[in-house]
Amino acid sequence: MKNLRSLNKYFLKYKWRLLLGVLFVAISGKFAVMPGNVIRDILDDVQHLIKNKGNSDEVFSVVFRGGMLLLGLALLRGLFMFMMRQTLIVMSRHIEYDQKNEIYNQYQRLNTQFFKSNFTGDLMNRISEDVSRVRLYTGPSVMYFTNVVFLVIFCVADMLRVNVMLTICVITPLPVLAISIYYVNRVIFKKSSKIQQQLSALTTTAQESYSGIRVIKSFVQERNMLRFFEDGSEAYRKSTINLSLTEAVYFPAMNLFIGFSMLSTVLIGGYFAIQGQISTGNIAQFVIYINLLIFPISSIGMVASMVQRAGASQKRIDEFLDTVPDIVSPANAIATPPVGAIRFDDVSFTYAHTGVTALKNFSLDIKAGEKVAIIGRTGSGKSTIGHLLLRMYDTTDGRLLVDDSNVKEYDLQALREGISYAPQEPYLFSDSVFNNIRFGKQSASKEDVMEAARMADLDNDISSFPKGYDTMIGERGVMLSGGQKQRMILARAILKNSNIFLLDECLSAVDTRTEQTILGNLKNYLPGKTTIVITHRIFTGWSFDKIIVLDDGSIAEQGTHNELMQLNGRYARLYEHQTATD
Repeated sequence: MKNLRSLNKYFLKYKWRLLLGVLFVAISGKFAVMPGNVIRDILDDVQHLIKNKGNSDEVFSVVFRGGMLLLGLALLRGLFMFMMRQTLIVMSRHIEYDQKNEIYNQYQRLNTQFFKSNFTGDLMNRISEDVSRVRLYTGPSVMYFTNVVFLVIFCVADMLRVNVMLTICVITPLPVLAISIYYVNRVIFKKSSKIQQQLSALTTTAQESYSGIRVIKSFVQERNMLRFFEDGSEAYRKSTINLSLTEAVYFPAMNLFIGFSMLSTVLIGGYFAIQGQISTGNIAQFVIYINLLIFPISSIGMVASMVQRAGASQKRIDEFLDTVPDIVSPANAIATPPVGAIRFDDVSFTYAHTGVTALKNFSLDIKAGEKVAIIGRTGSGKSTIGHLLLRMYDTTDGRLLVDDSNVKEYDLQALREGISYAPQEPYLFSDSVFNNIRFGKQSASKEDVMEAARMADLDNDISSFPKGYDTMIGERGVMLSGGQKQRMILARAILKNSNIFLLDECLSAVDTRTEQTILGNLKNYLPGKTTIVITHRIFTGWSFDKIIVLDDGSIAEQGTHNELMQLNGRYARLYEHQTATD
């Protein structure tokens, strides 16, 4: 199948394991066929001794020597079967490891837009379930197929040496079997693709339910969610049962064809033996060969099924691996972090997945070291400014310049290392407090982490935790309050200590007293750093060089605090409302 061609690079990488494995399969197959000749000779010799009135000692000697030879052949076959698995099956595990790393690395490279268009459950299913199905092709399928090939070659070669006509009669059912497999496989491929899609949807439903379990419980929607999951699970069950019914055709068909071959051997072989063209030992030899071929030929169906499923899974994997990220580092990119001068030059931006225009002809000039506040209602385009600066997205129109260079000319890692970002939606990992704060700067010492936590007014909270900085905070920080999560994200940004400091609504969940404490701490930290504060409320304790009021993606007002108060517009009304409320 063409979808499996992309795996050839892995076979090339592990070519010596593959070649050794095929060699061991061939040797094992040869030792599996040799007992047929030994048993033929034993039966013919015993028959000859009986016919010539040989004594029991002679018969025992023939049988004993033959038995010991059979034991030796069985041991040798077992040894090479072990070596066969240690090469081919281990090779498939290496390929599985490499492929999972390749997919994960691709996920890391893909743009934010990709993750907005694809479900987490589907992404997880492709890196786990689909890769596991591909492994069955790179390991067991290769092993079983080569085993079939060598056994058929060795057995048929011995059969032809005995009697050509009898061999033709015995192997005649095999082409019919191959044709049957071809047509059934086409059905299996279509059904396997459908099943994988259903499994991805089911995984997504489960993942969203686990992540949103508190919402489900608070709205008492357990039964509805269970019903929704059961519907998807029932559809998946029916599809897998339907596929199992199709696959079940293989094994009865195998037994039928093997039965025909066995019957042909006994009837036609008996006739040739009566005619004196073959010996009775040859009939036993043919029966052994047919029995030897039962499992390998039966495995053709299993191998074909695994190959079809692997093809369907690899097609799904390649859909993501072949996705080319739109946002990449250019050749000869600027490899040094930015100093801090930023200019939005007539920038417009529209989200591709929704068609919503977030910014319209937005222009803003920020000198290095300046503090700028961007204020606006929800949906006015504030967070989009941060996303464009971090180059999570590229502008639809206009230019974004950093230190007088287009942001697209920067190496992505260098650009993002130069920006300390505290996002609106805090994301924490299922790890310790210490590791979560140190996430953006792995070289930081414990003293540095503690100082960042102190500046974020989080150190007292951490001291009350059972194990302090070593406390595990649970999945996505489930053990923490909303304010504690935001302050931990802020501490992470402070610790990074970049030239550009970007705060995106990162204090919306903290109380006024805590907010004032944090802002007071940051006053000593921010001088010399370009600071962009994205907020829906005014930081009264700070003196900003510029304040931008956004409305529907455009600048409604801009200036200093005093200038905007004199305008008596949106900013002045917001300030009066906030100070009256406070």
